[in-house]
Amino acid sequence: MYETERNELIDLLKKKGIQNKSLLAAITKIERHQFVPEIMIPNAYKDVALPIGYDQTISQPYTVAFMTQSLNPKPNQKILEIGTGSGYQAAILYEMGAKVFTIERNNNLYNSALKIFDKLGYNIAARCSDGSIGWEEFSPFDGIIVTAGSPSVPKNLLKQLAINGKLVIPVGDRSTQILKIITKASEEEFTTDEVPYFAFVPLIGREGWKEK
Repeated sequence: MYETERNELIDLLKKKGIQNKSLLAAITKIERHQFVPEIMIPNAYKDVALPIGYDQTISQPYTVAFMTQSLNPKPNQKILEIGTGSGYQAAILYEMGAKVFTIERNNNLYNSALKIFDKLGYNIAARCSDGSIGWEEFSPFDGIIVTAGSPSVPKNLLKQLAINGKLVIPVGDRSTQILKIITKASEEEFTTDEVPYFAFVPLIGREGWKEK
């Protein structure tokens, strides 16, 4: 079902510079239409963000692919995702062989994602809480991916990153952000690459934006 549309999306992502084979295989396998509201299914394989309710979106496939390629997760690495949303990003990380931990603050989205993980047989650890402070009990993480825009880089997330681990996070104002790809060289040293012009819903929480 929707195989042609999925293959067309893969071709588009390749043209846009997505080359990670494990990532492309995961996107090919995962049925994105299972992660969107029924009314949005006809648009599931278009390269656009789609609303999933509660003022949240499922990110544009290129954005998901670019962030995942930047994180470059390897099999058996522990990856923390902040902002489960639809569950699509967590599913991709899981299909790439990562041990996935994910946090969602909206109880309705959290429960909906759990149902999808269960249906697909994904063993993903999930919790409903403030993602901006991370998940200390299971740290350090080999990678942390934040799927919401933050006003600054949360200190807790940097703390919970393993040495040589990567944090991929959009930082900026509420409308546009710069994607920061931060590598932890030591407990005190970090290197940062920046890619401009991303737009995410705001990261709400103690180390993010205050709720309006």
